[in-house]
Amino acid sequence: MSRNLRLLAEKLVTPIGTLVVMTDERGRLRAIDWTDHDDRMRRLLARHYGSDHMTVVPASQLSEPASAIAEYFEGGLHAIDSLPTATEGTPFQKRVWQALREIPTGQTVSYGELARHIGQPTAVRAVGLANGANPIGIVVPCHRVIGANGSLTGYGGGLDRKRWLLNHEKRATEGAARSSA
Repeated sequence: MSRNLRLLAEKLVTPIGTLVVMTDERGRLRAIDWTDHDDRMRRLLARHYGSDHMTVVPASQLSEPASAIAEYFEGGLHAIDSLPTATEGTPFQKRVWQALREIPTGQTVSYGELARHIGQPTAVRAVGLANGANPIGIVVPCHRVIGANGSLTGYGGGLDRKRWLLNHEKRATEGAARSSA
């Protein structure tokens, strides 16, 4: 790699912990993780961009992605739907991540359903690995993937946060449906 990527970091306090939101200088979302998993995010960034080809500096102002994520936590769930992103990953991972963004807010799918959706029904484990490698959780809603039996399974931020996110989306979408009826 010959480029030096400058990432802007900002912290966002949410009801379930503090997030670190990383954007590039063009305002594209590059990574999100919880501050209690900061080491994991730094390893992921170093793997994708090379630790000597990346600089992380504090953001001087609130970015569009951080503002939209804050709005999501306040109940404006669709604020994150069209955020510009720029993530590194394999072509397979990027297909899985795109499919994750197509899961309707407030709904869940199993890993098997996700594998079938991308046209690779036997790639359930690979879909699970790609889901776990997602660098921009919440915006690429890996929390909406559950076990085949409907159980909550793996989430990098922990199952309590996954449960909270799913309940948050369910409450907000049910509230919106009641108010439009």
